[in-house]
Amino acid sequence: MKIGNKAVVIGHILGVFTAIIWGTTFISTKVLLNEMQPIDVLIYRFLAGYLVLILICPKPLPFTGLKEEFWYLAAGLSGVTIYFLCENIALTYTYAANVGVIVSTAPMFTALLAFLFLREERPKKYFFFGFLVAMSGILLINYNGRVTLQLNPIGDILAIGAAFVWAVYSIIIKKHLNMDEKMIAATRRIIFYGLISMVPVGAMLGFRWNPASLLKPEIVGNLLYLSIGATSICYVIWNWTVKEIGALRASVYIYIVPVITIITSAIFLGEKPGVVTITGAFLTILGLLLSEKK
Repeated sequence: MKIGNKAVVIGHILGVFTAIIWGTTFISTKVLLNEMQPIDVLIYRFLAGYLVLILICPKPLPFTGLKEEFWYLAAGLSGVTIYFLCENIALTYTYAANVGVIVSTAPMFTALLAFLFLREERPKKYFFFGFLVAMSGILLINYNGRVTLQLNPIGDILAIGAAFVWAVYSIIIKKHLNMDEKMIAATRRIIFYGLISMVPVGAMLGFRWNPASLLKPEIVGNLLYLSIGATSICYVIWNWTVKEIGALRASVYIYIVPVITIITSAIFLGEKPGVVTITGAFLTILGLLLSEKK
């Protein structure tokens, strides 16, 4: 086997590996939320992840001006603080499987914002059809097998908000920041500003420093899994995977993330999805795939 082909095979294997890790992050977060507040999990996770990135890339990104720093701050606020806060709070209201499926619609919101603000090519008819299919799937997930819509859909709404905020983050990255060079250092800068923006949010939401919880193996294990595995290591692995097999092929593995979440939430959290929920998840993922069709 040629070296190039071997690298492609490894890229596909790592793509599956990353999807599995990211698909189970909702489970770990849900476990942590049994003892912590959403803001607690957020701060602990990204503080540890930031320290790991310092070890991987000790040299910081050089200062290039206030304008670029503003966009790093905007990226940290949107893609780290607001996104994960919405996601974590959503997990306190609804099933991990619901959140995993709904936030996977972020690429569709990104495509819409790219068309509106980056003047990219108008989405094709398949995109709009896929968007409608995916949204109908989300409505079914919210329906959740009841005769009427749930009276408290806060979790699902927050999950949709998280998907939209991630789209905003993606547009900031694409339009205002150069992530092609010194990607790890740039990621460090984004997480740094994310941590800075967490300070006032933590003060408002009542961040609690609880050393007793951090001594529990279950808490420590899940925090390390999220911060080192899902945040630091997987980000580097994913970027390498995209480089080797291309963004289009790599995106296929992103779409299996909600499937992993549904399976693992049923196994580890006992969240047994009903027929309506499974149908909604199927429609959402189908809509995502249709929206990518050219």
